[in-house]
Amino acid sequence: MRLIGLTGGIAAGKSTIGRRLAQHGAIRIDADDLARDAVAPGSPGLARVVQRFGSGVLSADATLDRAALGARVFGDAAALGELNAIVHPEVRRLFRERVERARAEDPDAIVVYEVPLLVETAARDEPWDHIVVAEADADTRIARMMSLRGMSEDAARQRISQQASDEERRAVADVVIDTSGTEAETLEQADRLWRQLLSLG
Repeated sequence: MRLIGLTGGIAAGKSTIGRRLAQHGAIRIDADDLARDAVAPGSPGLARVVQRFGSGVLSADATLDRAALGARVFGDAAALGELNAIVHPEVRRLFRERVERARAEDPDAIVVYEVPLLVETAARDEPWDHIVVAEADADTRIARMMSLRGMSEDAARQRISQQASDEERRAVADVVIDTSGTEAETLEQADRLWRQLLSLG
């Protein structure tokens, strides 16, 4: 089994690459999905979040009220750190469970973990066989966030500023995929990456 870390800044096109690799046969694991699972109703993660931040972060149906939680930690570095200390280890646990399941089902599997904060978190210490970075210039990413997510330019710039720099991501990259062009150009690079991964198998 080979483990591929797929990272990049917000709106850099990670999902486009991840979906393409999955179409070729990779097992795709999305860190955003795991983060939701980590605080799903009945989960240990949600119980710890409520214990720390109070029942006011729950919706009427006992699910996490993300807006309420966001309001609690926004602009409070200490509170955000405490939240991350709850969620990130749970995400890592779920990730390792998925990897072991994939290994059991297919010892030759290529597993692609789509993880936005690979450089910023303990995910960087996983035993990656390859790290792939999706990269687009800041102006392209800001335009995407404004058009696709309805964000203001200031909000988009703030989100980018809170993440690792392009230079920090490149420093850990085995492969950089330039996503600033057309979707077809990004997919062609993903196809080329898949061929490279197969040739290394």
